[in-house]
Amino acid sequence: MKGRRKLFSLNYLFASFFGALMIAGAFAYFNYRFSEYKFINFQNWIYYEKSDVFVPKSKYYTVLIYSSNMQNINKVLQKINKSNPIIAIDLYQKRRGKKNGVIYLTSGMNTLLKLIQRFNIYEVPSAFRIKKFKNLLYKQDSMIEVIK
Repeated sequence: MKGRRKLFSLNYLFASFFGALMIAGAFAYFNYRFSEYKFINFQNWIYYEKSDVFVPKSKYYTVLIYSSNMQNINKVLQKINKSNPIIAIDLYQKRRGKKNGVIYLTSGMNTLLKLIQRFNIYEVPSAFRIKKFKNLLYKQDSMIEVIK
């Protein structure tokens, strides 16, 4: 009877607890890492600068999401840091081209909705910085700031 195990062992209890803790930790870590990086792929999401397809050339951009129907764009632009080229994406889809160093972009409604959903845009105008990751893939590089 010396080699007989107990039905309820503390070793099994700790092993189960440790296993559940490891699974929860891995889930939390991967959920955090996945949500940390939000990307814009200019190869998959097509944006238009007047009638031409926009192809990014700079390493950094400031993305401004606004509605030309609601905001005066000149007042909004005065409040944005201009150290990077500015991409202004108009939700009202008014095609303007490039003026005063600001690249005005529009896109189809499905692409605009994907952008709003991906970056959790709840108020406009909002702005954030993106950084070139590779080729036409850009990664969010700052917090989203609501411009007031």
